[in-house]
Amino acid sequence: MSALEPQTLPTSDEALEWVARTCDGGLDRARSLVTSFKKSPPTDALETLRAWNDIHVALAGAAGVAGVYSEADPSSAVRDAAETAMQRLDAFSTELGMDPEVFGILSSVDTSGLDNGARRFLEHTLRDFRRSGVDQDEQTRARLSELAELELRASQEHSKNIREGVRSISVPPAALAGMPQDWLDAHPAGDDGLVTVTTDYPDAIPLITFCQDASTRMAMTLERLNVAWPGNDAVLQRLLELRAEHAKLLGYDTWADFDAEVKMIGNASAIGEFIDKITAAATESAERDKAVLLERLQQDVPEATDISSSDLSFYSELVRKEQYAVDAQQVRTYFSFEKVRQGLLDVTGRLFGISFEPVDAVTWDADVAPYDVLRAGERIGRIYLDLHPRDGKYKHAAQFDLRGGLRGRQLPEGVLLCNFGRGLMEHDEVVTLFHEFGHLIHHVLGGDQEWISFTGVATEWDFVEAPSQMLEEWAWDADVLATFATNEAGETIPAELVTKMRRADDFGKGFQARTQMFYAALSLNLYLRRYADLTEVVRDLQAKYSVFPYVPDTHFHTAFGHLDGYSSGYYTYMWSLVIAKDMFSAFDTADLYNAEVAGRYRDKVLVPGGSKDAADLVADFLGRPYTFDAYAAWLAE
Repeated sequence: MSALEPQTLPTSDEALEWVARTCDGGLDRARSLVTSFKKSPPTDALETLRAWNDIHVALAGAAGVAGVYSEADPSSAVRDAAETAMQRLDAFSTELGMDPEVFGILSSVDTSGLDNGARRFLEHTLRDFRRSGVDQDEQTRARLSELAELELRASQEHSKNIREGVRSISVPPAALAGMPQDWLDAHPAGDDGLVTVTTDYPDAIPLITFCQDASTRMAMTLERLNVAWPGNDAVLQRLLELRAEHAKLLGYDTWADFDAEVKMIGNASAIGEFIDKITAAATESAERDKAVLLERLQQDVPEATDISSSDLSFYSELVRKEQYAVDAQQVRTYFSFEKVRQGLLDVTGRLFGISFEPVDAVTWDADVAPYDVLRAGERIGRIYLDLHPRDGKYKHAAQFDLRGGLRGRQLPEGVLLCNFGRGLMEHDEVVTLFHEFGHLIHHVLGGDQEWISFTGVATEWDFVEAPSQMLEEWAWDADVLATFATNEAGETIPAELVTKMRRADDFGKGFQARTQMFYAALSLNLYLRRYADLTEVVRDLQAKYSVFPYVPDTHFHTAFGHLDGYSSGYYTYMWSLVIAKDMFSAFDTADLYNAEVAGRYRDKVLVPGGSKDAADLVADFLGRPYTFDAYAAWLAE
């Protein structure tokens, strides 16, 4: 077992004071280190970089705590305190990034004796200083600092409005015909005889998939597409305006150009070209499968001329059931949450040569399951699985860094925040869990780095989804699923059913790609120019890129959290998928556990973290540059 110990987290009674003390302690240490750095700069090049690294270790540790506790702690007081701490940390980081004295010390470092890793660390550091505005005049730097603080506050408000903006519908039990029995058992009628269903995932997704009552599905769709309306409309407008000014002060035409500069794609115009390329490639498949959906809808509603998003999941499920012999209600009986969670650990453990050991450790909520991650018997990290919804918690599914790993100094610690039910899972949810867990694995396996900025999931942002998207493939393999997917009677999911599931999943991938390009185009266009009416932009871009019509009186953008976190870069999901499909082509689908290929992938792509450019990591694994070919072939299947 590694001598390095994970952090000791506080009890609920201690959390408020601990969060403040930990975050402020990290900030104070960083301030002290900066003061020493400027007062007595190291004379040795490597020591200079190590001193700079130590400053960011302190800041990253504090930011990890603030980030997790602001999104996950059950106490609103703790969440608010963590958000406030993050504001202080961000303000200091902004100030530090524009400190000409510190920049002068670092820019004078002699690189001749540095190894490749240290040289890369310095190059990225100097690049980030320039992107922060260190070379701007004093007045511009002051405004950039002000903008950074305002942007963070707007971002936090945007996230909070989504997190706390849960909506609901209340309907009579008869309006829920078609719902699975376990779902109905978990949603009894209240004293008024009505069943309340929230917009949280475990409530809403089964409803729009299985409920036979079109008016109920539409009622839920209207609530889901209006989460955080109208509040986030104004917040998003403010955030877009702030970021646009920020980019222009730094000499960029748009925020999208600024943001794309450090990604694989390179510039904003290339994003638009990529969106159009995917749109064109997906159109034939999208229109073909939409026609199938519409024909099925017209059996129930003969006068229908188009299909709404309120009917999309329901009729997609009907088509899969009737034409592909895949009944999602039957499929879900094989995926009880506890078995899926353990199966995920077993599958990834075998694939990557690691194991997961449950630990008795204090966490922020009783639902959280902590595990130590072991490799060859040595602890290499700790993970926290927080997988069920609760009031005030992050509403989507994502991995958060609690602490970045540093070779010989600290273990990587990562957190998974999801919102799954406690009973049976949809197979789509199983795929999502595999996906998000891929980020966690990347964080831990890539956590043995010398430089904090390269630890874990630290590649270019438009690559970070690729390893997770590739791991989804294991959730579609019959042999893999057979190891944990059993029903209440203990029967294993039949291989023939998995084959049918895969075939049924191919249905709709064209129109799903077009929908993703609608999201990507919205993400890009909002950061290219200013618009007076964001809902009108949603409506126009949905008409251009999606094959499904806008739902009147809805405001999708207000709950689309990626417009903040990913800003203009939502395209990255599809960009990463192109690479993921190419990487997966190296595996033999008849033997997904092949130790040589899996080990090479682990060691060439995941373990290096951000110590190399993503394109080089992929080339190291594949033995060639990545191509569009595997994705195009998959889309055409």
